[in-house]
Amino acid sequence: MSTAPTLQLDGVGKRFGGLPAVDGLSLSAPPGTITGLIGPNGAGKTTVINLIMGILKLTSGRILFNGKDVSTLEAADLARAGMARTFQNIRLVTEGTVLDNVLSGFHLHQRTGFWANLLGLPSARAEQAAHRAEAQALLERFGMAHLAEHRAGTLSYGHQRRIEMMRALAMRPQLLLLDEPVAGMNDTEASELGHIFSQVAASGVAILLVEHNMRFVTQVCSHLYVTASGRLIAQGAPDAVLADPVVIEAYLGS
Repeated sequence: MSTAPTLQLDGVGKRFGGLPAVDGLSLSAPPGTITGLIGPNGAGKTTVINLIMGILKLTSGRILFNGKDVSTLEAADLARAGMARTFQNIRLVTEGTVLDNVLSGFHLHQRTGFWANLLGLPSARAEQAAHRAEAQALLERFGMAHLAEHRAGTLSYGHQRRIEMMRALAMRPQLLLLDEPVAGMNDTEASELGHIFSQVAASGVAILLVEHNMRFVTQVCSHLYVTASGRLIAQGAPDAVLADPVVIEAYLGS
């Protein structure tokens, strides 16, 4: 497996009204690993994800994806290139079924056209069957196959989090950005998801994880970056980073 980074940020900066939200940040996320990005509230972590996904535009620096400068690409182009994300605030079609929500992630990979699907041509039926089989496999992996036909909006917060992650994985990403994926979950639920994320990473996907749950971060991440006020203040192995006095003062407040 290649160790060249799937994602590389090189001196990335973002200002809002002259105030720096992200200030000269450099980091990398190699394939097959889970890389953590942590920091106190207001450290610019979600802004970093929005910059990577093209939702916000850089003030300075550049973003490389598989060695290519993608700093100016739009979000839709980046998704087609192989980036996917989850959100702090869950965004599902609440009236749709669990299966429908997961299937929506495959739209980027649809090869048959409108008329083929409308007329039910064999090529369209075959593609739909393949997507349903892949969605079913995701439901099995996340322990939600028995809820496939339930409306997403009627399920628990933890289940809705899982649906969002399955939808992101249905996009078959090379880079998966997770924004506080275990927020509101207990240790058992978080541990179960951590195991799934590790399996996803082992398949070659690069994962960049933003998370406040330090126990979870130390369990799943191989490398951490710590930001405060938009600046990188530490990086390295989780245990070493969390023992750094600078991190303790800035992030833990003691």
